[in-house]
Amino acid sequence: MKVIEHIRAAKDTLVSFEVLPPLKGKNINSIYNHLDPLMEFKPSFINVTYHRSEQIFKKKMDGTFEKVEVRKRPGTVAICAAIMNHYRVDAVPHLICGGFTRRETEDALIDLNFLGIDNVLVLRGDATKNEASFEAEPMGNRYAIDLLRQVSDLNQGIYLEEDIREGFRTNFCMGVAGYPEKHFEAPNMDTDMAWLKKKVELGADYIVTQMFFDNSKYFSFVDRCRAEGIDVPIIPGLKPLTNKKQLTVIPRTFHVDIPTELSNDIQRCKTDEECEKVGTEWLIAQSKELKKAGVPVLHYYTLGKPRVIYNAVREVF
Repeated sequence: MKVIEHIRAAKDTLVSFEVLPPLKGKNINSIYNHLDPLMEFKPSFINVTYHRSEQIFKKKMDGTFEKVEVRKRPGTVAICAAIMNHYRVDAVPHLICGGFTRRETEDALIDLNFLGIDNVLVLRGDATKNEASFEAEPMGNRYAIDLLRQVSDLNQGIYLEEDIREGFRTNFCMGVAGYPEKHFEAPNMDTDMAWLKKKVELGADYIVTQMFFDNSKYFSFVDRCRAEGIDVPIIPGLKPLTNKKQLTVIPRTFHVDIPTELSNDIQRCKTDEECEKVGTEWLIAQSKELKKAGVPVLHYYTLGKPRVIYNAVREVF
């Protein structure tokens, strides 16, 4: 079942979760152990992130270095299939530009279609650690809108091989990202909004937001979208703060603000346990306000903190 179908059929706010693939060397049980407690809340779908390869330099026996390509968290497609088989819950793989040629993207989409996975979240993806800014693969998609166009083409039976006539039409439900506080590379909010509108015009079925800690920014973002004629569901993405280090790491990494009241409360904490309690209470308050406002889905970025998410969600649903 598609994400948009879940939303249209719902009579109340739904819940969904996002998980990371396990580090290479771990098995699928690490995903099941992560998700088992959260299944109590009957999530409508579960997102699985994708991580591109990284290039690292390894020292050889002769003292020289060689460049090696490593993917630390492989398995997104297989994890989605495993989740759907194990839990009978729809899975949404992230589809990214970075690390893929367009032909590899097409093959990945064909694999997903064969597995019965008909949802994708279309993203550009981040630059690698050794890149000053994002660089596309040769013959790859540079922007999320290019990737979205490729998925849309496949939904119309248009393949990269021009000799394929009347190819099978896939039927992917396409989600895209939205940024209540503006994408950090956009010169201004007007430009960011224009590109988001273009994605919807190309067939995006819904929007999932970057995490935010101030609900007023989400509500303002939704109002701005509606004023621009963007009428698809806008799903708020939520994450708890659990330690003081995040006060600097999250704004730097995700380019979002942390409200003064929340940061002051976290700063006063003496232990991570106290920080976690403050962060959980803030997440509960955010969630309750958003649910009361009738948002379509509350989407939680679990990111290795399933217990914290569990404690928050049980107070809301």
